[in-house]
Amino acid sequence: MQQVITINDINVEIFKKNIKNIHLWVYPPYWRVRVATPSHTDDEVIRLLIISKLTWIKKQIKKFLSQERETTREFLNWESHYFLWKRYLLRIHKSDKLKVELKNKKYIDLYVKDPDSSIQKMNLLDKWYRLEFKKMLDLITPKLVEMTWVDLAEFRIRNMKTRWGSCNIQAKRIWLNLELIKKDKKHIEYVVLHELVHLLERKHNDNFKAYMDRFMPNWREIREDMKKWVLSVSC
Repeated sequence: MQQVITINDINVEIFKKNIKNIHLWVYPPYWRVRVATPSHTDDEVIRLLIISKLTWIKKQIKKFLSQERETTREFLNWESHYFLWKRYLLRIHKSDKLKVELKNKKYIDLYVKDPDSSIQKMNLLDKWYRLEFKKMLDLITPKLVEMTWVDLAEFRIRNMKTRWGSCNIQAKRIWLNLELIKKDKKHIEYVVLHELVHLLERKHNDNFKAYMDRFMPNWREIREDMKKWVLSVSC
C-alpha cells in the first residue's frame, strides 16, 4: 500500500510492506523521500519518525542539490565520456562494421552505420561498456571471493539509478551498476567487496564493518569518495 504525506513542505512516499523494520531513503535527482514500513505500523508512528529525521533528510537534500551532475549525453563528436576514471573524447565514424575502439588514450572511436542515430550510438557504447565491465569483474571477483571465502553463485550487471550494487542473499547473487565501469578500479573493488560481505553479514552492523576492515582497511576512505556522486542514500 502506498500513500504520500507532506511534512515541512517535503513530500514523503510511504510504502507498507511485509517487512520487519522501517527504512528511510532519499533519492536523487529530485530528492524523493521514501519510507518503507511493516504493514501494521501506525500512521502516527511513521509521522513522528519522519519528523525525528527531518534534519538528516534536509542535509541529504542539500547535498544532492550541491552535487555536480553529468550532463545528458547526446553522443556527438568531441563529447566527453568516461572509462575507468579517465575522460575520453567521442569520435563518430560511419561504418558497416559496428565497433568501439580506444585510441591514443584520448579518444573513444565509435563506428556505426547511422552516425545520426543517437539510439544506435548509445546502444553500441552501452554494449561495449558491458563487455569491458564483464572482463574486469571476471578478474576482480574471483580474487575477492577467495579472500572472503563466500559462496557466490554469480554476479550480474545492470543499470541502476539508486545503487552501486545490491545482493540477493538467498540466491547468493550480486548485482553491479554498469556506471561503475566509468569509475576507478578501487571503487569497483570496494562495491564488489561490499556486496560479497553481505553474504557473510546481512546488516551494516559492527560485524559487517569488522569484515570490511579485515578485507579492505581503507574502505571508509573509498566510501566517502563515492558519496560525492549522485546516488540514493538511506538512513
